[in-house]
Amino acid sequence: MLRRASSTLLPRAATATATATSAAMRVPVRPLSSGLPAEQAVDSAFFEAWKKLIPNIEPPKTPLSFMKPRPPTPSAIPSKLTVNFVLPYQSEIASKEVDMVIIPATTGQMGVLPGHVATIAELKPGILSVHEGNDVTKYFVSSGFAFIHANSFADIVAVEAVPVDRIDPNLVQKGLADFTQKLNSASTDLEKAEAQIGIDVHSALNSALTG
Repeated sequence: MLRRASSTLLPRAATATATATSAAMRVPVRPLSSGLPAEQAVDSAFFEAWKKLIPNIEPPKTPLSFMKPRPPTPSAIPSKLTVNFVLPYQSEIASKEVDMVIIPATTGQMGVLPGHVATIAELKPGILSVHEGNDVTKYFVSSGFAFIHANSFADIVAVEAVPVDRIDPNLVQKGLADFTQKLNSASTDLEKAEAQIGIDVHSALNSALTG
C-alpha cells in the first residue's frame, strides 16, 4: 500500500514542481533603472500634497525640478566616457568626455571605460586619474562615491579633492609624523581613531607623491 501511495504521490509532486518552476521562469524580469526610457524628473507626489493643503499658492520648486532628464542608454558603446566630478563646494569636471578614469575604490583601483557596467563604488583616500588622450590629470581624493551608469556616464562625488601637483611633500611628511606621535600618545579610543585616520590619509598622500 505504501508503495502504491508513494508511486501515486511522487509523480504528482514532480508535476507540481515542474509547473511551479516553469511558471516562475515566465515571470518577467524587472529591468534596471538605467535601461528604462529617460523621463523628465517631476516630484508629482509633493505637488499633489501641496495643492490639497494650499491650493491658492503655487508650490515651490524642489531639487527634482532642476534635474535634467537622464540620458538614454545608447544602443552601441560610445567612444568616450562622460564624467562629472563634484565637491561639496564646487564642480571640478562637468560633462567632460574623456577616454578613461581610474578611481581609488575601497576594493582597489578601478578603471572605468565607455560601456562599463553600472556600478556604485565607495572611494578611499587615493589618486583619481582622468585620462584624455595623452593627457592625464590626477587628483587626490579623501573619500566619496562613484556612480557609473550604463549609458557611459560617470558621476564622482568626493568630500575633498586637490590636484596632485598642488600637494606640498614637506607638509605631508610633517603631518604623517604628527599623527604618528598622536597615535603613540593617545589614551582614549576616540583619540586613537582620529590619529589613525590622520595617518591613513597622510600615508595615502605620501604614496600619491612617491608612486
